[in-house]
Amino acid sequence: MNKRDLRLVIADDHPLLLKGLQDELEASHYNIIACANDGEEALKSILSLRPDMALLDINMPLLTGFEVVKEAIAQGTNTKFIILSFHDESDYIVQALSIGVKGYLLKEDSFREIDMCIDTVMRGGEYLSNSLDNSILSSTTESLACLKFLTPSELTILKQIAKRRTTQEIADTLVISRRTVEKHRSNIISKLTIPTGTNSLTHWALMNKTFILDF
Repeated sequence: MNKRDLRLVIADDHPLLLKGLQDELEASHYNIIACANDGEEALKSILSLRPDMALLDINMPLLTGFEVVKEAIAQGTNTKFIILSFHDESDYIVQALSIGVKGYLLKEDSFREIDMCIDTVMRGGEYLSNSLDNSILSSTTESLACLKFLTPSELTILKQIAKRRTTQEIADTLVISRRTVEKHRSNIISKLTIPTGTNSLTHWALMNKTFILDF
C-alpha cells in the first residue's frame, strides 16, 4: 500500500509529542486522518473513520491505549494497532501482543524505525522495537503462552500469587493445606518453565500481574 493511501489515526496526551509525530509522518507522506489527545477521542475516531492503522500511547486520559485496542477490536474494526510508549517492561509488551497489537515501539526510537514498523505491520507481520531486550521478552512470552495448560486450580493459585498473597494466605482463602498450595506452585513452575529459585514464581507473577489477572 502506498503511504499516501494509508489512513492513520495517532493519539498521545502530550501535545508536543503528538505534533512532532504528526509532522514526521506527514513529511514522509503518510495520510493522517485524525489526531487524538485522549483515549476516548482516539476510540471515537477509530470507530467512525475506520483507519488502516492507529498509533497509540498507552497512558492516556479517559481510556488507556490498551483499552482503546480491546474495545475497537471487540467492535469489529480491522484497524491494525501500533503502541508507541515510554514503557519497555516485558509485561507491557506481552499484554500488548496478547490483545492484538501488531507493533510495539519506544518513544526514543528513530523515525526510521517507526517507518519500518508501519511497513512490517501493513504487510501482515509483527514488529518490536530494536531497543527492547528481546531475549527476556521471548522467554516471558513463551511462559505466558503456557498459561492455557494450567488447570483451573493452578490458575486460581497463580492469580493469588500475582496479588502478593503468601502461601498461608492462599491456603486460608481457598480452604486447602499449605502442602497443596506448594504442590500447585511446583506444578506451575514446571509447566511455565520458570527457572527455579527463591521466590522465582512470585517475582514472575508480579512482573506479569496485569496479563495474569486478565487471563
